Amino acid sequence: MQARRAAEVAAGTAEPLKIGVLISGSGTNLQALIDCIAAGTLNAKIVMVISSRPSAAGLKRAADAGIQTLALSKELYAEDPWVADEVIATELMHAGAEYIVMAGYMRKIHEPLLALWPNRVVNLHPALLPSFQGAHGIADAYARGVKVTGVTVHFANEVYDQGPIIAQEPVRVEEGWSVDDLEAAIHATEHRLYPQVVQLLAEGRVYVRDDLTVEVAPAAV
Repeated sequence: MQARRAAEVAAGTAEPLKIGVLISGSGTNLQALIDCIAAGTLNAKIVMVISSRPSAAGLKRAADAGIQTLALSKELYAEDPWVADEVIATELMHAGAEYIVMAGYMRKIHEPLLALWPNRVVNLHPALLPSFQGAHGIADAYARGVKVTGVTVHFANEVYDQGPIIAQEPVRVEEGWSVDDLEAAIHATEHRLYPQVVQLLAEGRVYVRDDLTVEVAPAAV
């Protein structure tokens, strides 16, 4: 798929990359994607936004942008997370999603999604993986007293926070910062980096090598 998109970009015939976005909360990274698409700096189309929480504020952001939404219930995840992923997979397949972009999605994904979108499920983590894995990357880095942390964009796989790394950007922890200050700096970096990485995918420039490292090809000239 990447080779095809790269050829289409070079020929000037590339259609917007169709992405499905998974959220659980406020949807600020979703908004960053929406804004970059509107500004013409991201050649993508969000075909559906799916939330693991019906109360997620990101659903309103999607609706305001005219994007189709779906909210799953906590009970469905509690009963069987695989069934939840099967529902998500079915909906995103019908919507025509070429990539899945997790933007603050606080659930682990499973085979129903990974098998249909191999190396095409993208996740954002608020630390420099493999350091500070898990749901509290910002707080854990702050508590450890690191001087530099950052943001990682990676492909998701069956092992939490261990998929092939696409891009990373450091964030320096300034003296006197609170954990809230660090969180604000991390989020500002996320909002800039994530659309840039999705644009790389839209240009067909991201390849996973056999050793599960990632190559980003030069831009077409």
